[in-house]
Amino acid sequence: MRRPLWILALLLALAVAAVFAWLGQWQMGHAIRIDAEQAIDTETPHALSDLTTPAEGVKEDAAGVVALVDGAFVPGDSRLVEQRMNGGENGVWVVGRLATGDELADAGAQLAVAIGWAPDRAAAEEALRRLEADPAFAEPLRLEGRYMPAEGPEIPGPGEDPHLMRTMMPAYLANTWSDVDGPTYAGFLVLHASGGAGEGLLASAGLDAIDSVPPLPPEKVNWLNVFYAIEWVVFAGFAIFFWYRLARDAWEKEHELKLLADGRDAVAP
Repeated sequence: MRRPLWILALLLALAVAAVFAWLGQWQMGHAIRIDAEQAIDTETPHALSDLTTPAEGVKEDAAGVVALVDGAFVPGDSRLVEQRMNGGENGVWVVGRLATGDELADAGAQLAVAIGWAPDRAAAEEALRRLEADPAFAEPLRLEGRYMPAEGPEIPGPGEDPHLMRTMMPAYLANTWSDVDGPTYAGFLVLHASGGAGEGLLASAGLDAIDSVPPLPPEKVNWLNVFYAIEWVVFAGFAIFFWYRLARDAWEKEHELKLLADGRDAVAP
């Protein structure tokens, strides 16, 4: 049964269903919100000693927070960490060992610092050589960077060098450092070019600054919005079903009347 009236009714039902579906999508878009009460200010620099101590793991309120720390790098204990993405490109990190001072951290503790990024191992080795040949590298300085939790270990594949580092694990780095006579921080610092001595270190070594991405703020689900979204989806389906029932009822009634008329014609003399 094709009637202009029912085709127009179908178009109207589809339009109503589309509006209901859009309202449902809007409700779902507002169902997940940033939890302002649990949000942590990660971009205001804090002294590392205010965030954590070497004796504890990286807590949620310290992970990803910009920190200030003073200390001096230990020549000879810089390392390379490979397969590090930076700006969408794969490369190598140059990582140093910082013996922390007593102004912004625990004196005598050891902190792994991701100093900068190089596009390949050869460039990273050259940058490491420049850093350790510079007398200023071992002098006291102040650094700013993002304090990050340690990464998990990665099992090397068959035929790969088992000593090749691909993840940042301060505990493993501490085992490769010489004469470690103090505690080691559980996390590591991603050096910032701005603030402290970071810009000078990167320039002298010819390294790029490592991407420092703030952590995503905590989110919460508003279940009332989810319930409303489900309601709008049900309404959208009902609009189509309502048109279907009206059209079917009209067709059945028309079909019955036609059968009745045919029956009368059959019994007529």
